[in-house]
Amino acid sequence: MRDPILACYRFSADAASAETRAQAIAVEQSVEMPVSAIRDRAVLESIVGEVVEVADLGGGRFEARIALASATVGADAGQLLNVLFGNTSLHDDVVLHDMEAPAGLAQTFGGPTVGIGGLRSRLAARGRPITMTNLKPQGLAPGALADLAFALAAGGVDLIKDDHGVADQRFSPFAERVPRIAEAVRKASRRTRAPTRYLPNLTGDLDALRAKTRILRENGLDAALVLPMVVGLPAFQALRRENPDIALVAHPAMAGATRIAPALLMGRLFRLIGADATVFPNAGGRFGVAREECLRLARAAREPWLSLAPTLPIPSGGMTLERVGEMVDDYGIEVGLFLGGSLLAASADLTGSAARFVAAVAEAAKGRGQIAR
Repeated sequence: MRDPILACYRFSADAASAETRAQAIAVEQSVEMPVSAIRDRAVLESIVGEVVEVADLGGGRFEARIALASATVGADAGQLLNVLFGNTSLHDDVVLHDMEAPAGLAQTFGGPTVGIGGLRSRLAARGRPITMTNLKPQGLAPGALADLAFALAAGGVDLIKDDHGVADQRFSPFAERVPRIAEAVRKASRRTRAPTRYLPNLTGDLDALRAKTRILRENGLDAALVLPMVVGLPAFQALRRENPDIALVAHPAMAGATRIAPALLMGRLFRLIGADATVFPNAGGRFGVAREECLRLARAAREPWLSLAPTLPIPSGGMTLERVGEMVDDYGIEVGLFLGGSLLAASADLTGSAARFVAAVAEAAKGRGQIAR
């Protein structure tokens, strides 16, 4: 098999059946039929999945590394996910843990086109983490969201995104909301002289995504929030291909329903299909994730991998001002730090709270290296 994808699966079995189980995964994820019935030599040699290694992890869990033909992916992000985990995801004990991709796959999908360097340049953010917050709750009218955006931008936050629940509802239509918020952020930025960016949440089918991207451009915006697991990886891929100048920030909604390791899905796969930044739940927040898993995800997003530019990791999910120093200790400065609800809770002085967040990040970054653990 030439230039295979090496996929790593973890599953339950006993020692006597582990090899057989791994072989079944290899067949299921490649030809999905009895290999004995295949007469074509090229298919047998180049397409049928191959078990490379099976390791005993203990406690009835095993790990199999399986070679899958990269030729079966084509140039489709949805097919990539199908090749990696399509039918096997129906077995509730199997986790897609990791993958090694050939260089050709990176060339096919391209990865980030703005990336950490582009974001830093646009935001004039050097030597410190990038700061981020959001506009919520859903249910607010466009004017109320614009007022929030102005107050937060006046505090100097770098990135202000729609909450992922703020979509295109009757109480806040996208076409009405985006111009009002964009103008509010520009007004605040003229006051602070900080190039704060507003990121509308792009939702809907591909036609709707394209229409909303046009509205984004008409309002002078160059960044957006997208939910890859909700709109679909192929739609995200199309947005990336058609808009290489727009920074795409991936949100993790539905990413926990896949039994794909977070570092692989939100770190490597989102990076591969072009996410310039990836938001993920941090340890000690609302979602009960392990610290080491978060650090692994951050490494997957930004460490050298194939020829891809690094993606900015953004830990989130109930973070507070008191944890800024801890997060810089954990992630270094090549990170986005996200405070949402904890900033909005101080609505009596939202601009002051945002300014304290920005100052705390700058202070924590002093003397820190680019990447921590």
